[in-house]
This record gives sequence, C-alpha cells and structure tokens, in this order.
Amino acid sequence: MPEVRAKRARKTPKPAKKVSRRVAARTERDRLAERKEALSAAIPYLALVRAPSVPQPAALPSDSLSVATYNVHRWAGFNGARAPDAARAGYVISELDAEVIALQEVLRPFEGDDPLAQLAEALHLHVAFVATRVHRRGEIGNAILSRWPITSVFSLDLSFSRVERRSAVAAQFQTANPGDPPLSIVATHLALVDRTRRRQVDSILEHPQLQGPVVLLGDMNAWRNCKATRTLEREMVGDEELRWPATFPAARPLLALDRVYARGAQLESIEAHSTDAAKRASDHLPVTAQLRLTNGSGTPSE
Repeated sequence: MPEVRAKRARKTPKPAKKVSRRVAARTERDRLAERKEALSAAIPYLALVRAPSVPQPAALPSDSLSVATYNVHRWAGFNGARAPDAARAGYVISELDAEVIALQEVLRPFEGDDPLAQLAEALHLHVAFVATRVHRRGEIGNAILSRWPITSVFSLDLSFSRVERRSAVAAQFQTANPGDPPLSIVATHLALVDRTRRRQVDSILEHPQLQGPVVLLGDMNAWRNCKATRTLEREMVGDEELRWPATFPAARPLLALDRVYARGAQLESIEAHSTDAAKRASDHLPVTAQLRLTNGSGTPSE
C-alpha cells in the first residue's frame, strides 16, 4: 500500500504543469498583443539604424552615384504565398551592386532573427529602417542600405488616409565636397489612391530638411499618369525624356511602378534588373539607376 500511494503522489503534479503552460502561453500572447498595440500607436517610427561591424572602405558620395530600389514583398516570393525567406531577395540585392538601395515592404519579425539586420551585416552595408505598419508577423516598412556612412536619418509620416498607412525614411550623407549641402536619399512606398499620393509627393518635396540634392526612390504605385507623377516629373525630372522600365508583375512586367526621381542630380540611365532570381524573389523587379549631381543649374558639378 505505501508504494501505491507514492506512485499516485508522483502523478498528481501533471495537471498543474499543463495549466502553468497554458498560463505562460496566454501571458506571452498578451505581452505580444500589448507590444503590437504600443507600436501601432507610435507609427511611423525609426526602428533601426546600424553600421556594419566590418564596414567596407568606401568613398563619400561623389558626382556620380549608383542607386537602386526594390519592393521585396515581405520576403514572400513572387506570389506572396511562400514562407518568408529573406535569402531569396538578399541574393538579388547582392547582384545590384549599387551604392544605395531603397527597400519597400520590408518585414522585420517580432521573434527570431532580424533578416534586414543580417542582410546588411552580410553585405557590409549601413542600414536604416522606418516602420510603417504592424503586421501579424512583425513590423513592415521602408529601408535604406548604403555603402556610405549615414550622417543623419529621420522618418516622414505620409499617412494622409485612414485606410492606408504610409511613410518614408530619409537618410542624409556628407558628399566628397565638404562645402556642399548633404545628399538626401528618400525611400518610400506611396498610396494607391491618386489624391492621397499627390499629398504625399507635396509633403516630400516641401519638407524643410530636404532642400539640397534629393534622390527619391521607391514603389510609386504610379500605374498611370496622375497629378502626383506630373508633379514629380516637373519638379524632379524637368525636360528630360525618360522611359520608365516596367517592373510589375516580376514574371511578366507591364507596369512601371518602381521609379527613381532626382532634384539637384541628373538621371543618366535607369533599367529594370530582370534576372531569373529577381523574377522569383518578389512580385516586383528591382530598378537600378546612374545619376550625376548637378550644381543647381542643371549642369553636372565640376
């Protein structure tokens, strides 16, 4: 009989362990829900600014610049149905070989490793990220990867609609000429609605910290000519004849959604990066461009 009682006594704690696991799981869910709610109230916010642990020697921005923009589709591949895998888009980003790369729809999960930080570290690039909205899997927003050190960075709130959360990240760089104003790179993902997109463009162009040379990169959602694109072409293109490359959908591009605009710089070339890897890694193709800083009068700097 004593042996039987001892066995029963050893079995009694098991239900308590199950209850404690449920309580712990519920507590973790509550903690995560509270974090999401707090972050949603703060959007947009500057969530990450980091230099690589082993930066590669790189000259400061000179008269000639190579840039790129890429909507990575939350790392979910061309159809969005795959599990997030940043390595697919990361390989494409390594192919671009640009000095500055703007990324849209970047997903940084709440739990586990941060693929954006890992990507920047692997490529020895500086990184800045602004969160635009809170997704069930983490933060989603815009990022800038750069070979050059970032001298300052800030976020722009472009959420002029209750339906769409939008933002931009602006990074500034000291150029090779110490007396020149800093170069500003802005990465954004504009709204689907024409009226809202026009207000977003005006907000960027009139921002008091963006009065020197500015390069605007991103998914402009400009699937047709509209007031926003006409404003951008008047203010940041001028009389140049440009043919925007089609980038969406990646497998068979029809729409020129991803663009590069510049003020205080001349766009010398622009093309879609259409490799087999790029067609699988996202629903957008990346765009690469070559620019030359001007002296303010539209002519290249000496």
